Amino acid sequence: MSQPPPDRSSVPPRPRPDASMSLLTTVMEHSLDEGYAEASARRRADGSDGLPRTMKAKLGLAAGLVLAALVVTLGAAEAQVAAPVVAKEREELIDRVNAETSTADTLEADVEELRKDVGERQRKALQEHGGDQGALVALLSGATPVEGPGVKLVVDDAEDTDQGGGGPRESTGFADTGRVRDRDMQRVVNGLWQSGAEAVAINGQRLTALSAIRAAGDAILVDNRPLVPPYTVLAVGDGKKLATAFQNSADGQYLQALHESFDIRTGISEQEKVRLPAAPSLIVRTAEPQAADTGSGAADTGKGTS
Repeated sequence: MSQPPPDRSSVPPRPRPDASMSLLTTVMEHSLDEGYAEASARRRADGSDGLPRTMKAKLGLAAGLVLAALVVTLGAAEAQVAAPVVAKEREELIDRVNAETSTADTLEADVEELRKDVGERQRKALQEHGGDQGALVALLSGATPVEGPGVKLVVDDAEDTDQGGGGPRESTGFADTGRVRDRDMQRVVNGLWQSGAEAVAINGQRLTALSAIRAAGDAILVDNRPLVPPYTVLAVGDGKKLATAFQNSADGQYLQALHESFDIRTGISEQEKVRLPAAPSLIVRTAEPQAADTGSGAADTGKGTS
């Protein structure tokens, strides 16, 4: 008895090659979402899709386009017209700044010349009325430059300026005790004067009997002029004796304590020759001519400060 042929319909179909990319295939075949497609078809059926059909709507659209084009054109025209005016005003402003800067430079040069003239007249007056002591008075008052042997003292902030309190600064309230302060420089200068210095300057700023060392924030001011570290102090005098006397003084010991406690960097060295400039703004506050010596002590009544 013969067997019937096998039913080929029961053989499973072969899988599609792109079966693993069903998502991409769906996106490619149906790029428009069904909801959007349905809404678009509904608008086409209602006649509301596409450009306006009535004459009134077409005229309104045309008027809107013309108005937009007009606004853009006017804006471009105004920008083109205003550009040369802005450029001209900018050039005029630059010229005014340059002119005022030149005027300020000229006035500064005039002030410097007048300051030199006043200083020269003061020095001549001291020499004429001071007799043999004129040069000494000019030297001690800082009216003239001075040159001679001395010492060089360098004071600088600590490398790590964020340290705790204690030691010489336990009651100062400074959060940054590794930074050189104005009162430190005051003690340094006073210690040099006390140790026998004849003239002192800090960073090229000559000190006189009227000089003031103050602070403005973290900056140290000498006669209202800010200085930046390191602070180089030059002092004229007998270098060896001056250095030894300062290091043994209370102010020298104070500076050494700052170095040991807060790592403030210091260094002092003898110099064969140092040159200090004259004080830039020496002002004579009061002056009286020296009375003739009559033997009654009248010569001691004259006084002067500078």
